[in-house]
Amino acid sequence: MLGMLFNDRECKELDYVIRKELDEMLMDLDDKRLDQDIRQSIAKRYKVVFRMYARFAPQKELSKYARNNRFPQTKH
Repeated sequence: MLGMLFNDRECKELDYVIRKELDEMLMDLDDKRLDQDIRQSIAKRYKVVFRMYARFAPQKELSKYARNNRFPQTKH
């Protein structure tokens, strides 16, 4: 496990960057032109980034990025 210390400005920037990345991945997952294998890779990455975001995001913000049945879940 790694630990990091951020000041307030850095925390806000990290929050912004992660939210934008989640937004981009959601758009890609919704893009039917992408191959299913690529979409599965994006879904796995989304899961990792979402868990990172879940460590510090308020519940209200977190619910905006929780995946639902719009996208098929990847199987392990």
